[in-house]
Amino acid sequence: MDLRDFEAFIAVAEELHFGRAAARLHMAQPPLSNRITQLENELRLQLFQRTTRNVRLTDAGERLLVPARRAVNQAAAVRELAAAIASGEEGRVRIGFAGASSQRVLPLLTRAVRKAHPGIELILQSQTYVYTAFDQLVSGDLDLAFVRIPIARPELSYRIVEAERVMCALPAGHRLADRDSVHLEDLVDDDFVSLPEDSGSMLQLTMYSMCMSAGFRPKIAQVAPDSSIVLALVAAGAGVTITLSSVCQVQTVGIVYKPIEGTEPSHLFPALAWRTDNTSPTLLRVLAVGETALPTPDLDSYGLDINK
Repeated sequence: MDLRDFEAFIAVAEELHFGRAAARLHMAQPPLSNRITQLENELRLQLFQRTTRNVRLTDAGERLLVPARRAVNQAAAVRELAAAIASGEEGRVRIGFAGASSQRVLPLLTRAVRKAHPGIELILQSQTYVYTAFDQLVSGDLDLAFVRIPIARPELSYRIVEAERVMCALPAGHRLADRDSVHLEDLVDDDFVSLPEDSGSMLQLTMYSMCMSAGFRPKIAQVAPDSSIVLALVAAGAGVTITLSSVCQVQTVGIVYKPIEGTEPSHLFPALAWRTDNTSPTLLRVLAVGETALPTPDLDSYGLDINK
């Protein structure tokens, strides 16, 4: 048996006329009659009672009609799903992001994808900091990730989606809270709150690099697993930290944010990254939506030498 046998059986059962069923199937009547006879022989059942005047289903034919229709419908559903997967309209995309630092850009992308392609399932993996994300993209454990440049992985492609200003977060009662900006040299004796050293966070590495450029190693008083808890600890008076403009709305009570003067970098640049050889049609559709939902900002004013 194959699906054409079921389709022939269903057509005759619904038309109760071999001529009309043959026309419906765009075939001649004799081959249709032969197909029904062969099906009956294979099943060892009589499906139709035929006379010169009419055709009607036997009891066996009546009982087999429902599962035959189900089989044909399921096969059609499989074909439709396969076509949707091949076109990228159905499928999964695994996206890595780093918690609070992606709180603005991630919803913009996910909402746009779900609106444009509701058949695409987005699997979101949090606490995926930059260097971890690089490894997971290369290994194939992620399809797409929010990262920050520089990206020294030749296997990866990327596109910048935002420019984040590097900020200093201080408890509201801090001695520098009334200043318009701060110099990191003024924080040499302060306690710092940080992400873990092994988190793979570029922000954590940037904080260390900036402090070392200012002539001191930050004194880490407390470590927190993500940016939102870091900022909550700063607001509670546990210390100061280096953060980003995109995260400032996470914590607004008991904390002040100040631009940093005299130390580079002034900005970090989030990007969407993916493995260059990942040609999944579903991923390509998500990337296309991202071009509109998260357009690349004007980078000329930042002095970036980049053509991505």
